[in-house]
Amino acid sequence: MIEHLDTDVAVVGGGIVGGSAALFLRRMRFGVVLLERDWCGSKASGVNFGGVRRQGRPLEQLPLAQRAHTLWGRLPELVGSDCEYLRSGHLKLARSEADLESLIAYRDRAEGFGLGLEIIAGRAFRERWPALGARALGGSLCPEDGHANPRLVSPAFARAAAALGAVVREQTPVDSVDRDGARFVLRSGDRLEVRARYVLNVSGAWSGRLAAAFGEPVPLESGHPCMAVTEPLPAFLDVNIGVEGGGVYGRQVARGNVVVGGGRGFALDADRARPQRDAVVTLMADAAELFPPLGGAHVIRCWSGVEGYTPDRNPVIGPSATTSGLFHAFGFSGAGFQIGPAVGEALAELVRDGRSSAPLDAFRIDRFLQQEDRGGAAA
Repeated sequence: MIEHLDTDVAVVGGGIVGGSAALFLRRMRFGVVLLERDWCGSKASGVNFGGVRRQGRPLEQLPLAQRAHTLWGRLPELVGSDCEYLRSGHLKLARSEADLESLIAYRDRAEGFGLGLEIIAGRAFRERWPALGARALGGSLCPEDGHANPRLVSPAFARAAAALGAVVREQTPVDSVDRDGARFVLRSGDRLEVRARYVLNVSGAWSGRLAAAFGEPVPLESGHPCMAVTEPLPAFLDVNIGVEGGGVYGRQVARGNVVVGGGRGFALDADRARPQRDAVVTLMADAAELFPPLGGAHVIRCWSGVEGYTPDRNPVIGPSATTSGLFHAFGFSGAGFQIGPAVGEALAELVRDGRSSAPLDAFRIDRFLQQEDRGGAAA
């Protein structure tokens, strides 16, 4: 027998954006049903590196990143746990003089956003981080950026929303979403039907399907990060590390394990991915060059996942351009973890007020529709 639920907002996806949106909507007294096809936080939100960084983001993302920075500082109040969140600092390394100049230029462009970036090079750099390899010439430090445990954060938001009365259904894929007058009808097999005034499309790499169903196709591609973690090692790294121009990134947790990422895994099917053996070997060789203490360290686990990437590497965030009551947030291109709580809060504001206090124009979904129109006209 099919179960029927009637609510204000249906949230499709239980990652960090969906979980935080559900929480903020409940704090605003909206009825919420969150539907997650797997387990909350089991996809991109749970398999990422765990970096909570503002540094290096496109400038248009920095208002959201600053807003998220405040929310991360309130994590125990919001979800009842710190989720191993630590403001360790984020150090972006330069491997050449050109890299260093690029970091300086970014610092200057981002000056008005309050990141507090510090350029450190030469002897001062070597004295402060003696364990880093000679390949690094210097870096840009964002002192209050840091990292958290991604396996803890999204489930914590979903549990906090449920504690305030949200209905959270895991192992519940959404098979169809239709419009019936003023309400949406969401169905999961022959088990569940949800009617809602609003729908949040926040299902990560799978969000394109729902958007396309309402006439908003987005050129969304799946990407698969390559991640690994070592055995516990003596403490040598007190900051979250990135590299200018991309490549290896790493952090050491309190237990001594070093989490590193870089390169790509491969898809097993539309829902699953795994790391490539050669990619892990290359990753660890590159990591040992930057972090010599990793030489000879044992890798105890490696993994991958499925992330959604847009062509311009900026997410889609905001109202549907075709359908009233439908809101999107997806395509974070491997960088959604830090801004996730702010995006969730912005979505809740859109439902309540019809607008967000954070600027979202750069993330409009119709930017892709406009590109298609221009391409068609040119042809």
